[in-house]
Amino acid sequence: MSNTQRAISELRRLVFSGELPAGSDHLESELAERLGMSRTPIREAARTLESQGLLELRARKGVRILPVSLEDMREIYDVLTELESLAAERAAEQHYTGAELGELASAITDMKAALEVKDLEAWADADDRFHVELVRLGGNSRVASITAMMSDQVRRARAVTLFMRPLPVQSNEDHQGVYEAIAKADPKRAHDLHHAHRQRARDMILDLLERHRLRQL
Repeated sequence: MSNTQRAISELRRLVFSGELPAGSDHLESELAERLGMSRTPIREAARTLESQGLLELRARKGVRILPVSLEDMREIYDVLTELESLAAERAAEQHYTGAELGELASAITDMKAALEVKDLEAWADADDRFHVELVRLGGNSRVASITAMMSDQVRRARAVTLFMRPLPVQSNEDHQGVYEAIAKADPKRAHDLHHAHRQRARDMILDLLERHRLRQL
């Protein structure tokens, strides 16, 4: 892993954990010292994270961690719901073999195992893998690039609400249904099941943020 890749990974971790809270300002030199590296990989990492909407680069002022508002989340989920549902539909049209759907099945297996021991962080990691693989199977590179750009904002909201929500049993059932629709080459069912799944996730997260008065992340 290069220093830039490590900087990206570490800065993302600090943002998602809240150690670099929304609205906070940080000099490149401060972040470089914190991560034990030079300013060059920090600057390169910041450019990448700026394109993903996590922070803003400001001349002579370093970086500002951008907040995500409730309205931002509504808009992001609206886009992700449509694009990921399209990916599910396209994936079902490909007539993939069981082996080709192996990573999707593995993510579901890991989500179920995580829930059995109530390891929500492991569940969230497996959930990420499911959504990334679903989009990949859809075969549209533009859908993949747009969803990747927005998925970090969803992760921030989920990180905040992960331990507020009920155990995501319904989510696991939704993923299983989408997988089975793709395996059976049923595009409409794959689309509709995933669309309903994303809408439920959106409504739950927005409701939690509203109830806990977390209007910005």
